[in-house]
Amino acid sequence: MICVSLKDKNLEEIYEILDDPHVEMAEVRLDLCPLNDDDLEELAESAEKPILFSIHGLGWEEMDRRLSIAIEAGADYVDLPLDAPAPLSQKIQKLCRENGTRLIRSYHDFDSVPDTEMLTQIVLRAFRYGADIAKVACKVNSEEEARQFISQYDHFSKEHNISPEKLLLIPMGEAGSEARVEILKHGAPFSFAYYDAPTAEGQMGYEEMYSKVYGDWLGVHKSDFEAPCSKSYAQRAIIAAALAEGTSHLDGYSPCGDSQSAIEVAKALGAKVHRRADRLTIEGIGPVKPGSMDIKNLNVGESGLLARLCIPLMAVLSKSETAIQGNGTLLNRPLNDANDIMASFGVLLKNEKRHPDNRCYIPLQIEGQIIPGNAEIPGSAGSQLISGLLMALPLCKGNIHLKVNEPKSIPYMFLTMDVLKEFGVKIRCELEGDAEMLDAQDWNYCDAVDFTIKGGQNYKATELNLEKDWSAAACFLTYGALFGEARIQNINMQSTQADISILDVLSDAGAAISFLDDEVSVKRGPMHNFQYDLNNAPDIIPLTCLVAAFCPGESVIFGADRLRTKESDRAEAILQTLLKMGVEMHIQGDEIHVNGMSLSQRMLTGKLLKGGKYSSFHDHRMVMLLSIAQKGADSPIEIDDTECVAKSFPDFFERMEL
Repeated sequence: MICVSLKDKNLEEIYEILDDPHVEMAEVRLDLCPLNDDDLEELAESAEKPILFSIHGLGWEEMDRRLSIAIEAGADYVDLPLDAPAPLSQKIQKLCRENGTRLIRSYHDFDSVPDTEMLTQIVLRAFRYGADIAKVACKVNSEEEARQFISQYDHFSKEHNISPEKLLLIPMGEAGSEARVEILKHGAPFSFAYYDAPTAEGQMGYEEMYSKVYGDWLGVHKSDFEAPCSKSYAQRAIIAAALAEGTSHLDGYSPCGDSQSAIEVAKALGAKVHRRADRLTIEGIGPVKPGSMDIKNLNVGESGLLARLCIPLMAVLSKSETAIQGNGTLLNRPLNDANDIMASFGVLLKNEKRHPDNRCYIPLQIEGQIIPGNAEIPGSAGSQLISGLLMALPLCKGNIHLKVNEPKSIPYMFLTMDVLKEFGVKIRCELEGDAEMLDAQDWNYCDAVDFTIKGGQNYKATELNLEKDWSAAACFLTYGALFGEARIQNINMQSTQADISILDVLSDAGAAISFLDDEVSVKRGPMHNFQYDLNNAPDIIPLTCLVAAFCPGESVIFGADRLRTKESDRAEAILQTLLKMGVEMHIQGDEIHVNGMSLSQRMLTGKLLKGGKYSSFHDHRMVMLLSIAQKGADSPIEIDDTECVAKSFPDFFERMEL
């Protein structure tokens, strides 16, 4: 990553410089740029690329005031000299923690390079005083001295376990110019270059440095991505509209294999479905009563969600035993815990074929009808069957209390309730957890979900705009965060879709995220390792693993167990794919460990991802991972089956412009 150091630039000029696609990040020297306090606040708040604010030579009081304004407005980085007075140091550390600003503690020697012992003391002191990144800038008098200075990256890594992305060793002086590129090769988070005039001796021009690092490689610069509608949202809405009394209009529809399967199920239930452009008109069959239908066979295509929605619905509505059928990869995916969950309501699921592991698979036969009452069921296998219960149980006679223990994919349960509410069906729920959940306001710490469901409800027709798909948006955002920049238009920033978590993942990894009404943009920043629990959003784990491959250090992603029964054993597919690409990683229980390198380090060391022939494992999410990885590969990536992407995103390649 190249940080362009700026001086003598006003606010308008800084914005113009940030629009340059070769400018990845900027250092704004507050002592050298004519910015008033309002300008500073606006820039820190609204800049869409990472900004480092530094100030030298104006006194501690002025440094305190100006850096505080920047931090409180949302600065990405600030630079505080290591010799700052203790009260100022403590204040800035506290402000950075409260506002999510990364703190650089800097030391400068304009005469010479400290010996190893002194350098070690400086760096350790920087971290002791709150540094996220320790910066040591020293004058070098020869290229050999510059090389010896930056070789200390290895010393700190081996002797003190300080990873390179936390360390900036800047060789000042003309003799250190080329070494400023070399520090990126060692794994430094970024290096400084000048825009049109140096701010320190030995700086290289940013265009020259860009050429030395990236050559003729072109990044991603796209501002008009628009996601298709969410298939998770659409499938729920289509089935709800089919059960509703009256005619519903669903706007913003975009077809995919799973949503088309939902339409076929709606028709099989007796609903009339018409599509014109991006509008679905569905004449529902409601009001529906328990045992009022005679459905002997129902084909759910290749959709695991649709299968799990239809099982409880048929166990309420059909007076006949119903066979749930499907095709493709669905036939090899076990419906974990489905037998036990449905047995809690007096329903038997019977495999049409014998399976050695005795788990439940499609095709299956539903025997018996749901007996309403209180039930306590496991949620560790996911939310989809629970979503089916939430759609079916309000149709039963009598009220129901449903407790879900150890819940996973909680956001999808809320998504189901959001859709049901649009169709006039209301459900109350409460999350159970300890003080940690309350403090963190994070449902990853939730122990159980309690649903209170009033029986005898009916679905009512509605007009509904289908939400855009955050799973698809995650592809666009990952693409931009790793390789340049991307903007997505017309997407719900208050969505309960689980995959909106990609914003937190990318932010935690160092990307710059900005919002404007119903738009979100992402730009590449100095990436760093992270930990994230994605048990509630397993569909973005493949993309998150790819992000980790470009983040220096070891990242840990939780949720591997949720991937074993997707369209492929997705955990194993990710492992085999990234290992083949040259990424160091392993899976330990539910944890995926990825050792990454920054894009610039991969460029300079010849360790881009390895191209060649790869298997998709007939899994749409793996096609997406492989296609995005192409931008960071050393040669073309050939995928054996790209057609499977139509399951969720038929025009993936066209929208991604791949």
